[in-house]
Amino acid sequence: MAEVTLRINGRNYGLACDDGQEERVKALGAYVDQRVKEIAQAGMASSESHLMFLLSIILADEVFELKDGLAAANGNARSEPLGLQMTEAEEAEIVQTIDNLAARIDSIAGNIGKL
Repeated sequence: MAEVTLRINGRNYGLACDDGQEERVKALGAYVDQRVKEIAQAGMASSESHLMFLLSIILADEVFELKDGLAAANGNARSEPLGLQMTEAEEAEIVQTIDNLAARIDSIAGNIGKL
């Protein structure tokens, strides 16, 4: 296993990856850092945890757009993102999970702020 250090929003993060994947992981980190800086410069976030939340939503939106574009290019366009169909219970569980993650991010950001 290889170890790569990524600098995201001015902080260093160590990340293990498969041997030979170091450059790919570094490129991914650079992309994430670029997007974080764009969001931060736009003044869209009220805290670091909010910044990371916005980043995750924006990156997820990019993934959905790419998958929808690929599906359309293949003639398989669907009315729902990724062609997913879920029950209300499944949707509620996803919303609860996102809420829990946002609370954890806020807690971590609060702890970092105390350092």
